[in-house]
Amino acid sequence: MGLLTIGAFARACGLTAKALRLYDEMGLLPPAAVDPESGYRLYEPAQLDRARLIARLRGIGMPLAEIRDVSRMEPAAAAEAIGAYWRQVTADAAVRGRLASLLVDDLSGRGSTMTNLTIRHAVRCDAGTVRDTNEDAVYASDRLLAVADGMRGPGGAAASTAAIDALRPLELAQAPATDLLAMLADAVARADSVVREGATAEHQPVTTLTAILRAGSRLALVHVGDTRAYLLRGGDLVQLTQDHTYVQSLIDRGTLSHAQAAVHPQRPLLVRALGTGDHVEADLALRTGLAGDRYLLCSDGLSAYVDRADIEAALAEPGGAPEQAVQRLIELAYAAGAPDNVACVVADLGPVS
Repeated sequence: MGLLTIGAFARACGLTAKALRLYDEMGLLPPAAVDPESGYRLYEPAQLDRARLIARLRGIGMPLAEIRDVSRMEPAAAAEAIGAYWRQVTADAAVRGRLASLLVDDLSGRGSTMTNLTIRHAVRCDAGTVRDTNEDAVYASDRLLAVADGMRGPGGAAASTAAIDALRPLELAQAPATDLLAMLADAVARADSVVREGATAEHQPVTTLTAILRAGSRLALVHVGDTRAYLLRGGDLVQLTQDHTYVQSLIDRGTLSHAQAAVHPQRPLLVRALGTGDHVEADLALRTGLAGDRYLLCSDGLSAYVDRADIEAALAEPGGAPEQAVQRLIELAYAAGAPDNVACVVADLGPVS
């Protein structure tokens, strides 16, 4: 059998011609030849097995970056890699399921009858073992929890402090829960303006910000950058925020695996933060707090270097008060080398006694 045109090859392997052109550009499935006059791609029939494997891997949602590696493996190694990928997919699906359940609870109002909640909290903000300055900032009170991470360099520490200071007046505001998100959005816009005012001809300060503002049992969450918020509820840890980083955008598009992201040289590169772009774009969410909830807000000095399972274990330790949990998290960061500043706040929601 001679060479197959791209159309015939697409029909035989179950891929589209558009997909085949993309896989050629990525070096995943180059054609056997290209017609010098028409530019048409031509394929060997022997390439069908590889093409069908790629189609099946795409069918289970595997990112192209991982497909490139798996499709070059021997069958036994490929089977092991596919099994590991699917275990990760199952784990991620369970996390999304818990997030969906939390969202259903919030939208349906379950648990919203408990308006009298109190917060017990603890905070730490350490420079780490490598840095000689600390650009992280952290704040916690009965109504406001916040963590910010300023970019290293002139103005970074001032930027993170300014971001949190812009939110602090909201602690005194007497407003219904429905107004919390609008209040936070306005405060973040003000914080962005303050951070921009610290710019010089040589340097523009930048900071991330993740914060929770409480009114009764309603919690308004605002997030920009790669600081994070987690919720431990019923023994399950859920990440409430998504990193606004270049690497995360590649993961979302399916062109980078989680394993590759962990060692990517541009892992810290932010695509959203206070002080960048034409205007700040923050993620906002309103949720319902329940007695027994434990929240963690942290900088990437913790989340980027300490395994999620270790973070969960530290937060879920039986009888551990927020002070103990914070201490344990800092110890874990130092055990991992603490190459960055590390800031965290742990807060427990409980009924008013």
